[in-house]
Amino acid sequence: MARPPGPLLLLLLLLRLLLYLAAAGRPCGPAGLSRDTVLGHLGANITLTCQDEVPENATVLWRLKKQGAAGGWGQQLAEGNTLLLQRLRYEDSGHYSCSVGSHLLRSLRLLVAEPPETPQVSCYRRSHDKDVLCEWPQQEKPSPGTRAMLWVKRMFVAENATEQRCQYFSKARKFVCRVKVPPGTDDTKHLVVSTCVSNSAGGSAGKDKIITLSSVLKPDPPVNVTVEALEKAPQRLQVNWSYPSSWDPRFYWLRFQVRYRPEPAPTFMEVDQVTTTWLDIRDAWRGTRHVVQVRAKDEFGHGAWSEWSQEAVGTPWTDPWDLTSETEPFSSQVAVEDGTYGVTLPPKLFGEDDINGAGGSVMESSTHPMASPYAFLVTGGSLLLGIALFVGIVVRYRQTWWTNEQQMTKTEGEGQHMLVPLSLPPPALSDTPLLSHPVPSAPGMLRMTHTDYSSSGQ
Repeated sequence: MARPPGPLLLLLLLLRLLLYLAAAGRPCGPAGLSRDTVLGHLGANITLTCQDEVPENATVLWRLKKQGAAGGWGQQLAEGNTLLLQRLRYEDSGHYSCSVGSHLLRSLRLLVAEPPETPQVSCYRRSHDKDVLCEWPQQEKPSPGTRAMLWVKRMFVAENATEQRCQYFSKARKFVCRVKVPPGTDDTKHLVVSTCVSNSAGGSAGKDKIITLSSVLKPDPPVNVTVEALEKAPQRLQVNWSYPSSWDPRFYWLRFQVRYRPEPAPTFMEVDQVTTTWLDIRDAWRGTRHVVQVRAKDEFGHGAWSEWSQEAVGTPWTDPWDLTSETEPFSSQVAVEDGTYGVTLPPKLFGEDDINGAGGSVMESSTHPMASPYAFLVTGGSLLLGIALFVGIVVRYRQTWWTNEQQMTKTEGEGQHMLVPLSLPPPALSDTPLLSHPVPSAPGMLRMTHTDYSSSGQ
């Protein structure tokens, strides 16, 4: 059973804590001002006085010499024992002097500055082999002469802190400090980060921040994100991306998270634990443009996620003849003025003349029927097949009919006999009129024709 720590051990721990606090804390106050320096706040009014008493007949003249300007008396301002400056600007800083003739009475230095903002520090590391960057934003542009410092030391270790000068970036409107990490430093050891911002108007210290190298790991977002459609796959998208240049995948890997949404949808769908640099989306919306983003994190889960990558967009493959695969739903039938119904089609299926002409996107089904090429192919194929069958039937029946005709002709030729007239021979042509009236047959007389004789079978 372990004994509780004795008083000596507790005293030692308390001493180390005091040493840590003494080393971590740094004085953070305004820079010392000389006796002839006057501090003015931005946008305020200030009155400068030359002397308490000035001869009545003397003319006091004020001059200004800008900071960094070359020698000389400077710009002449006004006359009088006092000088009123309204709505101070940073450009009003400089050396003000008052004189009577060539006799200098007083010289003052005016500094226009605002007390610095309290730093809210955040630290991050782009990869395992990069330095630590600590930064904090600024709401307003810092006053000229503002100085920002950062100190880093190991926790509970009596050693001097490492001091770093921070730089202000005007476009990003933030201070950035670079902390050098010695090779072989344990990523799990705690470090204490202290900050101070000061100028002539005052100083402000940030709250100490305790970090580890692994906890501040935050990769840069993935780059070269692309979204591609897959042919004949109307619900799939292929997303590809690359590692950021600040991360070397030969030693450490990243895992990724992908989010995507169809443009009409307000929320994203997310896919976690992606270890490759590509993803196959299989539930995309047909014919709809999708927005895709990717972010990265250390493969072991250390640190924080990177920022989301830039948005990439893509639309799944769409059959060019599929009128139902538009990005937005549309009505297939629209009532027109004459009571009939038309079909609403995408403008890309019409020529420019159609769009600029009679309305473009609405076609009356009674006058402009639209048919798919597949329907034309099926109809043409059926028609050709029908014609071929008809020709085949005609040829077949023609052969059969020809065979039957030949047989019938042969049979009739073999069974023929000489026709013997049953009546007397007709009179000579000279005695027979060309046109004679028909004579009715006598009752009981038998009249037979050549057809009757043939059909009797004799």
